[in-house]
This record gives sequence, structure tokens and C-alpha cells, in this order.
Amino acid sequence: MSDTVAAEDHRLQAEIDALRGRSADTQELYREVCVLLFFRHGITPTANKLYQLVRKGSMSAPAEALAKFWATLRDKSRVRIEHPDLPEELRDAAGEAISALWQRAQALAQDSLTALRGEAQAAVLTAKAEVEAALAKAQSADESLECVRQDLVDTDATRQQLEQDLAREQGLRSALERQLGDGALQRQELQRALEESRQAFERQMEEQRATARTAEERHQADLRRALLDVDRERSAAAKLQKEVEQARRSTGEQADQHRAQVGELQHELGQLRQKLSAAEATSAEARGAGEALRAQLEKRLEARPTRKAVARK
Repeated sequence: MSDTVAAEDHRLQAEIDALRGRSADTQELYREVCVLLFFRHGITPTANKLYQLVRKGSMSAPAEALAKFWATLRDKSRVRIEHPDLPEELRDAAGEAISALWQRAQALAQDSLTALRGEAQAAVLTAKAEVEAALAKAQSADESLECVRQDLVDTDATRQQLEQDLAREQGLRSALERQLGDGALQRQELQRALEESRQAFERQMEEQRATARTAEERHQADLRRALLDVDRERSAAAKLQKEVEQARRSTGEQADQHRAQVGELQHELGQLRQKLSAAEATSAEARGAGEALRAQLEKRLEARPTRKAVARK
């Protein structure tokens, strides 16, 4: 049973879609749907039913078309039934029924004026009942219209709320995009500052290496002079050579420590200043050691001739 009803609804909707393609005027489309429902499918059309099937125009459009349909049907029923969508058998039967009713009314009118008045009163009562039913339908339609209007108001409020939410989300998105842009700029600035710090550190290290090389060259020159001066005294020279080698190893160890500190500084840029101070202190110690060694050599060289002179005396 449900499959049959569904198939019938599907066929009805297909016929309405076909009418929609042929009828551009909204009122004409609703009128054709009224004819289709009433004469072909035996369904009494209502404004709500028409709007649910057609979904075109405002709610007043199907109500207006339905009122015109009933008015036209009443006008045509007073004389004869002629409609292009009505089957010929139904049209002839309806015409015969109306003709029989008209003849019967004529006979009754001629038979008795009282009966005519009774029928007139009954017709009036029927008309009143129809009017009351029409008023009830109109009130129901008004209530439905009011419900639809309320739904429209609620929908509009929901739409406004959604628009506000969308605007707020767009504002948040813009703020996030600005924050991302600021973060990217800060990242670039940090990278630039880091690169500048690295270059400054490399310059400082190069200057320190140049200073160390100068000190080493000076130390080597002093050592060569000392070796030339103490060449005659092998034992003293050997001892002095040991001291020189010890100083050289100390200097090499300090250089190794310095290179290790440089590697650590490259991985720990946050402690660059502290590491640099430690490297400078180490270099200062190395220079101090070289200066102390040179002073010691000079003292020994100065002391040697004095001891020889004493020995001669």
C-alpha cells in the first residue's frame, strides 16, 4: 500500500514538474495544478497542498489561484461543464446531472411555492454552512500563514545570528593572520640578529686568532733568540728546551680548549658572551704565560754572564 502511494505521489510530482516547465506565470501554474489535482487525481486542492507541491511565489499566490479556480468552477457549473482537462464521459455525466437537477428544480418550483421557499431556505442554510466552512478554512489559512511568517522571522533571526557569527569568525581569522604575519616578521628579525651575532662572533674569533698568531710568532722569535744565546750551554739549553716544549704543549692544550669552546659557542648561541669572555681569559693566560717565560729567559740570560764573571774572579 505504501509503495502504491509513493508511486502515485511520484507520478503526481512528475506531472507538476512538467507543468512547471510549460507555465512561466505563477498564477497559471497554480491554476493548472488545481485542475490536475481535482479532475485527474480526485484530490481537493488546498492552499497548503498547492504550495507544498509547487513551491513558487509567496503563500498568497496559491490561495489566490485556488479562490479563482473555485469561482470559475462555480460559474461553469451553472450552465454546463466544459473543461479541456475533463474526460468526455465525466463531462457528459456532469452535464446530464446538472440538467436533471435543473429540470427537477423547475418542476418543484411549479408544483409548490412553499417547497421552493423551503428549498431556498435550505440553500441559504447550506450557503451559510459553506460560508462558515470557508471562513474556518480562511482562519486556518491565516493561522498557517502566521506560522509561516513566524518561521520566516525565526529564520531571519537565525540568519542574522549566523551572519554575526561568520563576521566574528572572519575577524578572528584576520587577527590570526595578522599574528602569523607578525610572527613571521619577528622570526626574520631574529634570524637576521642571529646571523649578525654569528658574523660578529666570527670576526671576534678571527681577531683573537690573529692575536694568538702574533703572540705565537713573537714567542717563537723570542725562543729562537734564546736558543742562540744559550747554545753554548747544552744542559741549560736542554732544560730550557723542555720548558719551551712544556709551554708549547700548554699552549696547544689551551688552543684545543679554545677550539672546543668555539664549537660549544656555535651550538649554544644564547651563552655567546660568557663563552667569549672565557676564551679571552684563556688567551690572556696564554699571553701571560708567554710573557712570563720570556721574562724568565731574559733573567737567566742576564744572570749567566754575571755568574761567569764571578767564576773568573
